[in-house]
Amino acid sequence: MGLIYLLEDEESIREFVLYALRNSGMEAEGFALPSQFWGAMAQQQPSLILLDIMLPEEDGLAVLKKIRAKQESKSLPVILLTAKGTEYDKIIGLDSGADDYVVKPFSVMELISRMKALLRRTGKEEHKEYRIQDLYVCPSKHLVTVKGEMVSLTLKEFDLLCILLENMTSVLTRDKIFSEIWGYGFDGENRTLDVHVRTLRQKLGDCGKLIETVRGVGYKLSEA
Repeated sequence: MGLIYLLEDEESIREFVLYALRNSGMEAEGFALPSQFWGAMAQQQPSLILLDIMLPEEDGLAVLKKIRAKQESKSLPVILLTAKGTEYDKIIGLDSGADDYVVKPFSVMELISRMKALLRRTGKEEHKEYRIQDLYVCPSKHLVTVKGEMVSLTLKEFDLLCILLENMTSVLTRDKIFSEIWGYGFDGENRTLDVHVRTLRQKLGDCGKLIETVRGVGYKLSEA
């Protein structure tokens, strides 16, 4: 997975997460202060950053904006860790450039699954482009258009569309989609995926019909 940086001022959480990451075979370094983090960033870039929001010296969102402003780190995967769980806080974090958002208290195994899923997604972006009927998607630019008009998608909607495109014509099970995008297995009672598929279809307009429901299995994207 490469080197992981964790910026978390609460020592108990920091040490627990570092222990779990290292015990899972990952190389991880932890920092209590942004100044320590920036010192390490100047020496070596990590593969992924776990970033707490409530920090001394400067808050996590300020740190995130600096990460995104620097050419050498603007595309680094970043997962926010915070005790704030309101929809507003999530939106602020994602709009500031975070790739994912985990609310404390969290399961370390779920966190690791999300980290792996995020690294898989970012590793696949390359310079692929998809053109299907009136739909155009450029993952590396996070760009989606239908009939030449820009379509605004949430992070999860975009990830959902990309995984369907990457597996064009193949049926993806609900469990596979949950594992790739949310980082954990499908709960039969959870309607999150259905809601995301519905809103994605609505936003894609006429191209929404490209996403097919395979009853009892999952979803696929097809030109037929």
